[in-house]
Amino acid sequence: MLIFNVLIIGGGAAGFFAAINTKQKNPNYNILILEKGKDCLEKVRISGGGRCNVTNACTDIDLLLKNYPRGEKELKSAFHQFKTLDTVNWFKKQNIVLKTEPDGRMFPDTNQSETIVNCFLNLAHKLYIKVNTQQTVKSLQYKDEVWQITTQDTTYFTNKLVIATGSNTKIWNMLQEQGHNIIQPVPSLFSFKIKDERLSNLMGISANVSAKICDTKISASGNMLITHWGLSGPAILKLSAWGARELFEKKYNFLVQINWLNNLSETETIKLLEDIKLINSKKRVYSFSPFSFPKRLWENLLYYVKISNEKNWADVSIKEIHSLAKELTQSIFVVSGKNTFKEEFVTAGGVSLKEIDFKTMKSKVLPNVYFAGEVLNIDAITGGFNFQNAWTGAFIASQNL
Repeated sequence: MLIFNVLIIGGGAAGFFAAINTKQKNPNYNILILEKGKDCLEKVRISGGGRCNVTNACTDIDLLLKNYPRGEKELKSAFHQFKTLDTVNWFKKQNIVLKTEPDGRMFPDTNQSETIVNCFLNLAHKLYIKVNTQQTVKSLQYKDEVWQITTQDTTYFTNKLVIATGSNTKIWNMLQEQGHNIIQPVPSLFSFKIKDERLSNLMGISANVSAKICDTKISASGNMLITHWGLSGPAILKLSAWGARELFEKKYNFLVQINWLNNLSETETIKLLEDIKLINSKKRVYSFSPFSFPKRLWENLLYYVKISNEKNWADVSIKEIHSLAKELTQSIFVVSGKNTFKEEFVTAGGVSLKEIDFKTMKSKVLPNVYFAGEVLNIDAITGGFNFQNAWTGAFIASQNL
């Protein structure tokens, strides 16, 4: 009977990173990765629009933690062990240079996710890490200090087990049967379905806004993109992540408030519009906007508050200025559902963080079981933060296996 030193369930980012770093630290270990799909690293392959957003350039751990709606507290000690700079240096050792975009996202300089996929596959081959695909785990059993992992056609045996299965409901159910507490998984990163005349014919237009979920304390700011189905972009995705559980409970029917001027208040906007009325009295309102967002959006908002397209600024009434100021700073939209963001699917939920030792990533419930990645109740906003959680957890586990 072959007993592996380490068996890893999940052939994704966290699984491969755990396997490679474990083997590099323990060259004599016999390591196996089990993957249910036909191919490994599929999520890496499609992430970032096929470019793979490996990590983020944020090096301040306290600032980094602010990007995790769930896991912020627990990841603090973990990031002190393996942070974003360690990720950059790790890939540099593999001759992969990561480039930084203006928003802090980091990609391989080839702009190809295959660069990362091939790096992992080649290292696994070079280090003699065994990878078995199309292996669906049917049961987990601990007997005589050995874990037995049964798939549809084989039973594997291992001294130490790493669970890196991401959002896999069947594995969560098995872990629950073994004694782990599973926080109900719900979607985390998604865009909002909205049908509204103010957004008609504006697909592809973006604006820097502040936004909030009405009747909650959930707010965010940043770039927002108007799509043919509603609203998306970083500001909306932040709302979806921070509001994941509340919005799930609302069945994705709620109101969202948009301030098109980001940080300007209604009072400040009224003053600004009154000044414009005086200074640019002879200019047509529709053709002269004091704001930097797109002209078509400006026209749609003016039409919505019923300001005639024939009016000059001098003819705009105080009542109309107040209506416009309110619309610019407090547009209310009815959200009637959600859409998955691109090909990415991130969940809030998973193995309870109270049951994990974040100094080792070892289970406090099950013997010789370690966790890495999204199988845990950790999720982040977009920007490379979810991958960073995978690298960090996998590396810590590898150093303690």
